[in-house]
Amino acid sequence: MRRALLVSSLALTAALVPATSALAYGQGDFYTRFGVAKVAPQSDNGDFGAPLNMKIDADDDSGFAFTLGYRFHDKLGVELLAAQRFEHQVALNDDNLASIKHLPPTLTLQYYPLGGTDARVQPYLGAGINYTHFSDEKLDGGELELDDSWGAAAQLGVDLLIDDHWALNAAAWYLDIDSDATATLGGTDYHTNVGIDPIVVMGGLSYRF
Repeated sequence: MRRALLVSSLALTAALVPATSALAYGQGDFYTRFGVAKVAPQSDNGDFGAPLNMKIDADDDSGFAFTLGYRFHDKLGVELLAAQRFEHQVALNDDNLASIKHLPPTLTLQYYPLGGTDARVQPYLGAGINYTHFSDEKLDGGELELDDSWGAAAQLGVDLLIDDHWALNAAAWYLDIDSDATATLGGTDYHTNVGIDPIVVMGGLSYRF
């Protein structure tokens, strides 16, 4: 009986080892992550000074986002964040008088502390650069233009492995987005610097090729 149990245990272990080992995320993996992302700008985005004296406040927006990544080392990888255009209503002195749309592609170098292991929980953090392209700026009674922005980015995330390919994913980014803004009212240009600096939070799925 003991010998039969031992043989059965060894057979079960042998059957499980290959499947478990395949879960290890590491060097050579290509992957994508996708889901719904919320972009939440900081609460104070700047102001147009005298004579306008208008405080600028951009609201939150949510939409589809995805990433593409590659692991060139068990513990290191690169990932590009992309998304549909986000649209923010912009309040001037608490009145929604403007709106902007933007694309925020972000490239990060990532570190995976448990990379190369069989851990089903795979946290990661990253740092990199963000480029933000503004478009379709609108201002009631005038014109609004925001320059494109380059800035730093920081990232924190985790994959919860389901099987060899799929995982649940949650991730957050901090993006340093500062833009020179020009409002044209009554033929006069007014200039200021707008600090968006949002926290981007995404929840969804991860797929490893």
